[in-house]
Amino acid sequence: MEANQVAELIRAGLPEAEKVEVTGGEGKFEALVVSPQFAGMNKVRKHQTVYATVRDQIDSGEVHALSIRALTPEEAAGA
Repeated sequence: MEANQVAELIRAGLPEAEKVEVTGGEGKFEALVVSPQFAGMNKVRKHQTVYATVRDQIDSGEVHALSIRALTPEEAAGA
């Protein structure tokens, strides 16, 4: 699985996301996701929300590791 495929899965699962950037490969990826949907969520809940978009790929082994930065637009802007 390629980074762009992981990004597409995240975008499909989080259509409100303003920014989805995924890097990496060979099953190990890093994702930056900025979405207003994260408002009011703690860090763990934000990560669970992103992981849910690629759960099938994690379960199948296509995605071995996913490091996540999940931010609201305000957090991303440094507010």
